[in-house]
Amino acid sequence: MRASNGTTLLPSTYNAMTVRMQLCESLSFLLTNRIPRRWLTLFMGWLSSIEHPLVSATGIWLWQRFADLKLEEARKQRFSSLQDCFTRELQAGARPIHPDPAVVVSPCDAIVGACGRVDQATVLPAKGFPYSLVDLLGDTALVRQYERGMYATLRITSSMYHRFHAPHDLRVEQVNYISGDTWNVYPIALRRIERLFCKNERAVLQCRLAGDDRPITLVPIAAILVASIRLHCIDVLLHLRYRGANVIPCDARFSKGEEMGWFQHGSTIVVFAPPGAALCETVRENQRIRVGEPLFRLNPT
Repeated sequence: MRASNGTTLLPSTYNAMTVRMQLCESLSFLLTNRIPRRWLTLFMGWLSSIEHPLVSATGIWLWQRFADLKLEEARKQRFSSLQDCFTRELQAGARPIHPDPAVVVSPCDAIVGACGRVDQATVLPAKGFPYSLVDLLGDTALVRQYERGMYATLRITSSMYHRFHAPHDLRVEQVNYISGDTWNVYPIALRRIERLFCKNERAVLQCRLAGDDRPITLVPIAAILVASIRLHCIDVLLHLRYRGANVIPCDARFSKGEEMGWFQHGSTIVVFAPPGAALCETVRENQRIRVGEPLFRLNPT
């Protein structure tokens, strides 16, 4: 079993980490649903942006006490603020990108949640409530493109690398920003809150694969303490106070593995692949996956 930094874990170590993660998730769910989520998120945004050595050092020290935060791969080791640490870049070469053009890779470091085939425009999260793609994507024409396509839910925990990258050579055609709530996205919340992903703040990135124009869509979903998404293809920061256009046309091209943006904290990305794609053999629910590792395999056009 691998840790988030790629090292091998003994079963006893892995079990202890799993128990600790489950306890932290349960406690987080209880706490974040007893206080106003919006105001806590705005407060965390303010606190994490404070550039003071004592604030940042104390915050990172506490973070490391309660989460599996590893900074060995970070491009720099000193951070001006908590936000600077949240959005850290990695050293060059830390995430090799699978070169096969028939493979769509993971856009982020994550834990694989529900994954499989889209059936009757409905997605069933692991141990959670089913939800329709119309509710999630907000566009019936876009939903039709993924009937019998594939999807994968990628959960980024608070201690993981928070930037996300192009899963293939692609062109972003449109960003649809959908304002919403900031529910906690841990598995315990998915089991208790109906259609949770469809309620949270999110951005729908409508893309086309380079070369054959097949659709691929990424849906970064914000959560408690996050609700802030930076995309390189548009010149605005999407967050709770954003009041601009919801549908933003664009024509931005990204090479496979090129950075597309980042969250201010941990959250989720749902990736949709076109009909004919298949999950790679190595992809399983609850598996840890990293940027550049195989996610889907495309059929020949």
